[in-house]
Amino acid sequence: MKIRSQSLRPLVAALVVAVFSGPALRAAAAPPPVPDQLDLKTAIGFALENNFAIRQARERIRQQEGVVVQVSSREIPNVAATGSYQRNSNDISQSFPASDRSWSINLSASQTLYAGGGVRSSIKSSKLAREAAMLDLQSVINDALLSVRVDFYNVLLAREKIKVQEQNLALLKQQLKNVTDRYDAGTVSAFEKLRADVAVANAQVPLITARNDYRLAIEQLRQALGFTTNTPENLRKIPDFIGSLDYVPATFDLQAAFNAAHANRPDLQRLAKLQSASEESVTTARSNYYPKVSLVGGWELFKGPTNSFGDSIDGVYIGLQSQWNIFDGRSTAGQVIQARSQLEQARLSLTDAQLAAEVDVRSAYSSFQEATELADASQKVVAEAEESVRLATARYDAGTATQLDVLQAQVDLTTARTNQLQAFYTYNVAVASLRKAMGRADDFVITN
Repeated sequence: MKIRSQSLRPLVAALVVAVFSGPALRAAAAPPPVPDQLDLKTAIGFALENNFAIRQARERIRQQEGVVVQVSSREIPNVAATGSYQRNSNDISQSFPASDRSWSINLSASQTLYAGGGVRSSIKSSKLAREAAMLDLQSVINDALLSVRVDFYNVLLAREKIKVQEQNLALLKQQLKNVTDRYDAGTVSAFEKLRADVAVANAQVPLITARNDYRLAIEQLRQALGFTTNTPENLRKIPDFIGSLDYVPATFDLQAAFNAAHANRPDLQRLAKLQSASEESVTTARSNYYPKVSLVGGWELFKGPTNSFGDSIDGVYIGLQSQWNIFDGRSTAGQVIQARSQLEQARLSLTDAQLAAEVDVRSAYSSFQEATELADASQKVVAEAEESVRLATARYDAGTATQLDVLQAQVDLTTARTNQLQAFYTYNVAVASLRKAMGRADDFVITN
């Protein structure tokens, strides 16, 4: 089942499981070899586990988990134990009668009872920041998988361009053979044979370029996947890439795209969480205006009247502690001003991001419209160009067309095939980019 825009949160929950299990599994597993075949779904699955941007986002979640634990510690009792033993001169002894040694043991516990709402707001803020990190992970995943998809399309495009150039070279070689046979028979001039030779030589250049573009596209895909295994065998081996740049018409509504972006884009949801966290930070800063009350209790043992440990004095105690900074030099006021400023900045960032998202959707939708028109226009051109080559060759064989007409028809056919490939590639990229602008996850991300 393909994921839909309404089911993004289960995706995040499933991926967070890998936050703790993923690193251990990667550390224990052997480096993967280059597969014999690689399709888009497999590439996306590999990137989910190995893409470096995704792995860094997962580590940010782990970091935020630690912040939540640290802040939550203020809400539960804190227990501490201290002890000391000292040898000293009788002249500086503080006990009576004077003694050359002293010791003490203290076991204490404290529980915050009231802190002006600062503890609770700090915990809420840290949890909201953790949720923002989760949404950041989802946003990073969407960006990374779009990059993988586009890079995979680049590989397919470069591979198909090689085929087009090979077909063009084959046609020109066949033309050269025909012209050579006619030249040997004395029916055409040496100039026509030379022209055919030049056309074949010129066709080698775009073929060499297309093969280099294919190699470079593979390296870009390798980086997007996070494939770091650099063995001699892996460096030499190139997998068989499964897939094609098909044109499957799709429809999108611009208003629906706007609504989906506002509802589902994880970057907007992340900024909303950070705004809520900033609101809690204002409460945390204001809590310093109020007194802090804690319940304390414990057990204490210290040296008695003799140097015998058995004569030590011990007992338990319980009570309240309070601290109130009546005047702190306006430090709290400064903290409140900073917190309110950060809140306003968070609000402005969210508004700006919402505007940027709308522009992103509109731009992606416009590119999708252009790509659709180009794909539609390119579909009939290849068939017409193939027919043009056939007719030009037939007319040349009948003596009613020149060799230049045949060569021009072959050039037009190569151009038409290349333009169709580029149009189909642009269309597939435009669809994927529009889906990402709407906040929708990749088609190949599966949920339970």
